[in-house]
Amino acid sequence: VSTQSTGILYAVTGASKIMVYCSRSTEEIVGMFSSIAFLVDSLKLLAKEFDVYYCFPNGTAEEEVHSLCDPTKPLLDLLLILLTVYVGVQIFNFKFSPYLNAGKRVLVADYALVVAVLAVTALGSFAFKLIELEKFEVSDDATLFKFVEFKTPSSIAVLASVGLGFVTSILIFMEGNISESVVNNPANKLRKGSAFHLDMFVTGLINAILSLFCLPWVHGSLPHSPLHVRGLADIEERIENGHLKENVVYVRETRLTNLVSGIMIGASVFLIPHPLDLIPIPVLYGIFVYLAITSLEDFQMWERFVLIFTEQTLYPPLHYVRRVPQKIIHCFTLLQLLQLAVLCLVSFAGSTYLKMFFPFVIILLMPIRERILPALISERHLSALDGEH
Repeated sequence: VSTQSTGILYAVTGASKIMVYCSRSTEEIVGMFSSIAFLVDSLKLLAKEFDVYYCFPNGTAEEEVHSLCDPTKPLLDLLLILLTVYVGVQIFNFKFSPYLNAGKRVLVADYALVVAVLAVTALGSFAFKLIELEKFEVSDDATLFKFVEFKTPSSIAVLASVGLGFVTSILIFMEGNISESVVNNPANKLRKGSAFHLDMFVTGLINAILSLFCLPWVHGSLPHSPLHVRGLADIEERIENGHLKENVVYVRETRLTNLVSGIMIGASVFLIPHPLDLIPIPVLYGIFVYLAITSLEDFQMWERFVLIFTEQTLYPPLHYVRRVPQKIIHCFTLLQLLQLAVLCLVSFAGSTYLKMFFPFVIILLMPIRERILPALISERHLSALDGEH
C-alpha cells in the first residue's frame, strides 16, 4: 500500500519532471545493468547446480553424503542454456542474411525466442527425459487467486513497511521512467507524445489491486520495453563506408500488442501445471541470456566498449568518432563502466541493507552526469557522446 500510494503521489505532484536530467548515459548504464543482471541470474543457477550435483561418489562412506551426485544434470543445464541462446541468436540474426526479402527476414527474426524455447524444450523434455531436470512445480491444491489477509500490525511494522515502500517506489519510479525515456527517444520517431505521470498513476492503481491478491507488480522495464518498440518498427538497413547501419523508419503505435500479450499472460494460468511443466528451468534462464545479448546492440555504451579493443583505423564511421578524440571517447566509456561497476556492487552484494540503497544509486547517476562529468570532459565532447539517440 505504501509503495503504490507513494507512486501515485509521484504522479500527482509531477515528480517525473526530474527526468529532464536523465541523459542517454544514465539510460544506458541502467540498461547495461539489466543485461548483466540477467546474466548473473543464469550464472547463479549454474553455480548452484554444479555445486550440488557435480560430484563423483567413490563408493565409501562419503557416498551417502553425496547421494545427490549426478554430473549429467548440471552439464545438461549448461547445454540447454547455451542451446537456447544459440538457436535464438541465430534466428534473430537471420534478418541480416540475404535470404527472402527484408519484411520476411524481420518476421522470422521476431519469432526467434519462441522457436528457440519450443525447440530446446522438446530436446530437454523428450530427448533427455531420463535425466531429471528442474521444472515448474505447482501444487494442485494451490489457489490461483487468494485475497490477502489483513491483520493489525504493530507501530514498528507500520514504520518499517512505509520505509521499505518508499525505497521500492523509488526503484519502480526510476526504472519505469528510464524505460519510457528510452522508448520515447527521437531515434524511434514516435508520433504520439509521452505520458510519464499518467503511466505512473495507472501503474500505481494496477499494482495496488495486484497487491490485494498477492500477485507480482507490473512496470516498465529494460530491455523488454525497447525490444517491444523495435518489434513494432520497420527498420531500414543501409551500408555506410562498409558498415551496416539501421534506422527506424516507422513504428506502429498501437495498444493492441500490450492488450493481447496481457490477455495471453493471464490465460497462461490455464496451462498450469501442464504443459508448462514440460519447460525445463534452464530454458527460461537461456531466455534471460538471450535478452541480455540481443539488447546490447541498442547501447552506444557497448559500441564504445568494443572500440576500446578495436584498431583505430577500423573504427566505424560514427558521428562521435569524427567529432571526439579517441582518448576522450575511451575516458567517457571508462567513467560509465565505473558507474556501472558501483551499481552492480550495490545490487549483487551479499548485504541486504546495502541493496536497499540501490534506487538511490540510480538517482545519483543524474547529478554525476550533470555536475561531475562536465568538470572532466568538455561540454562539446559530452554533447557528441551523450546527446540524443
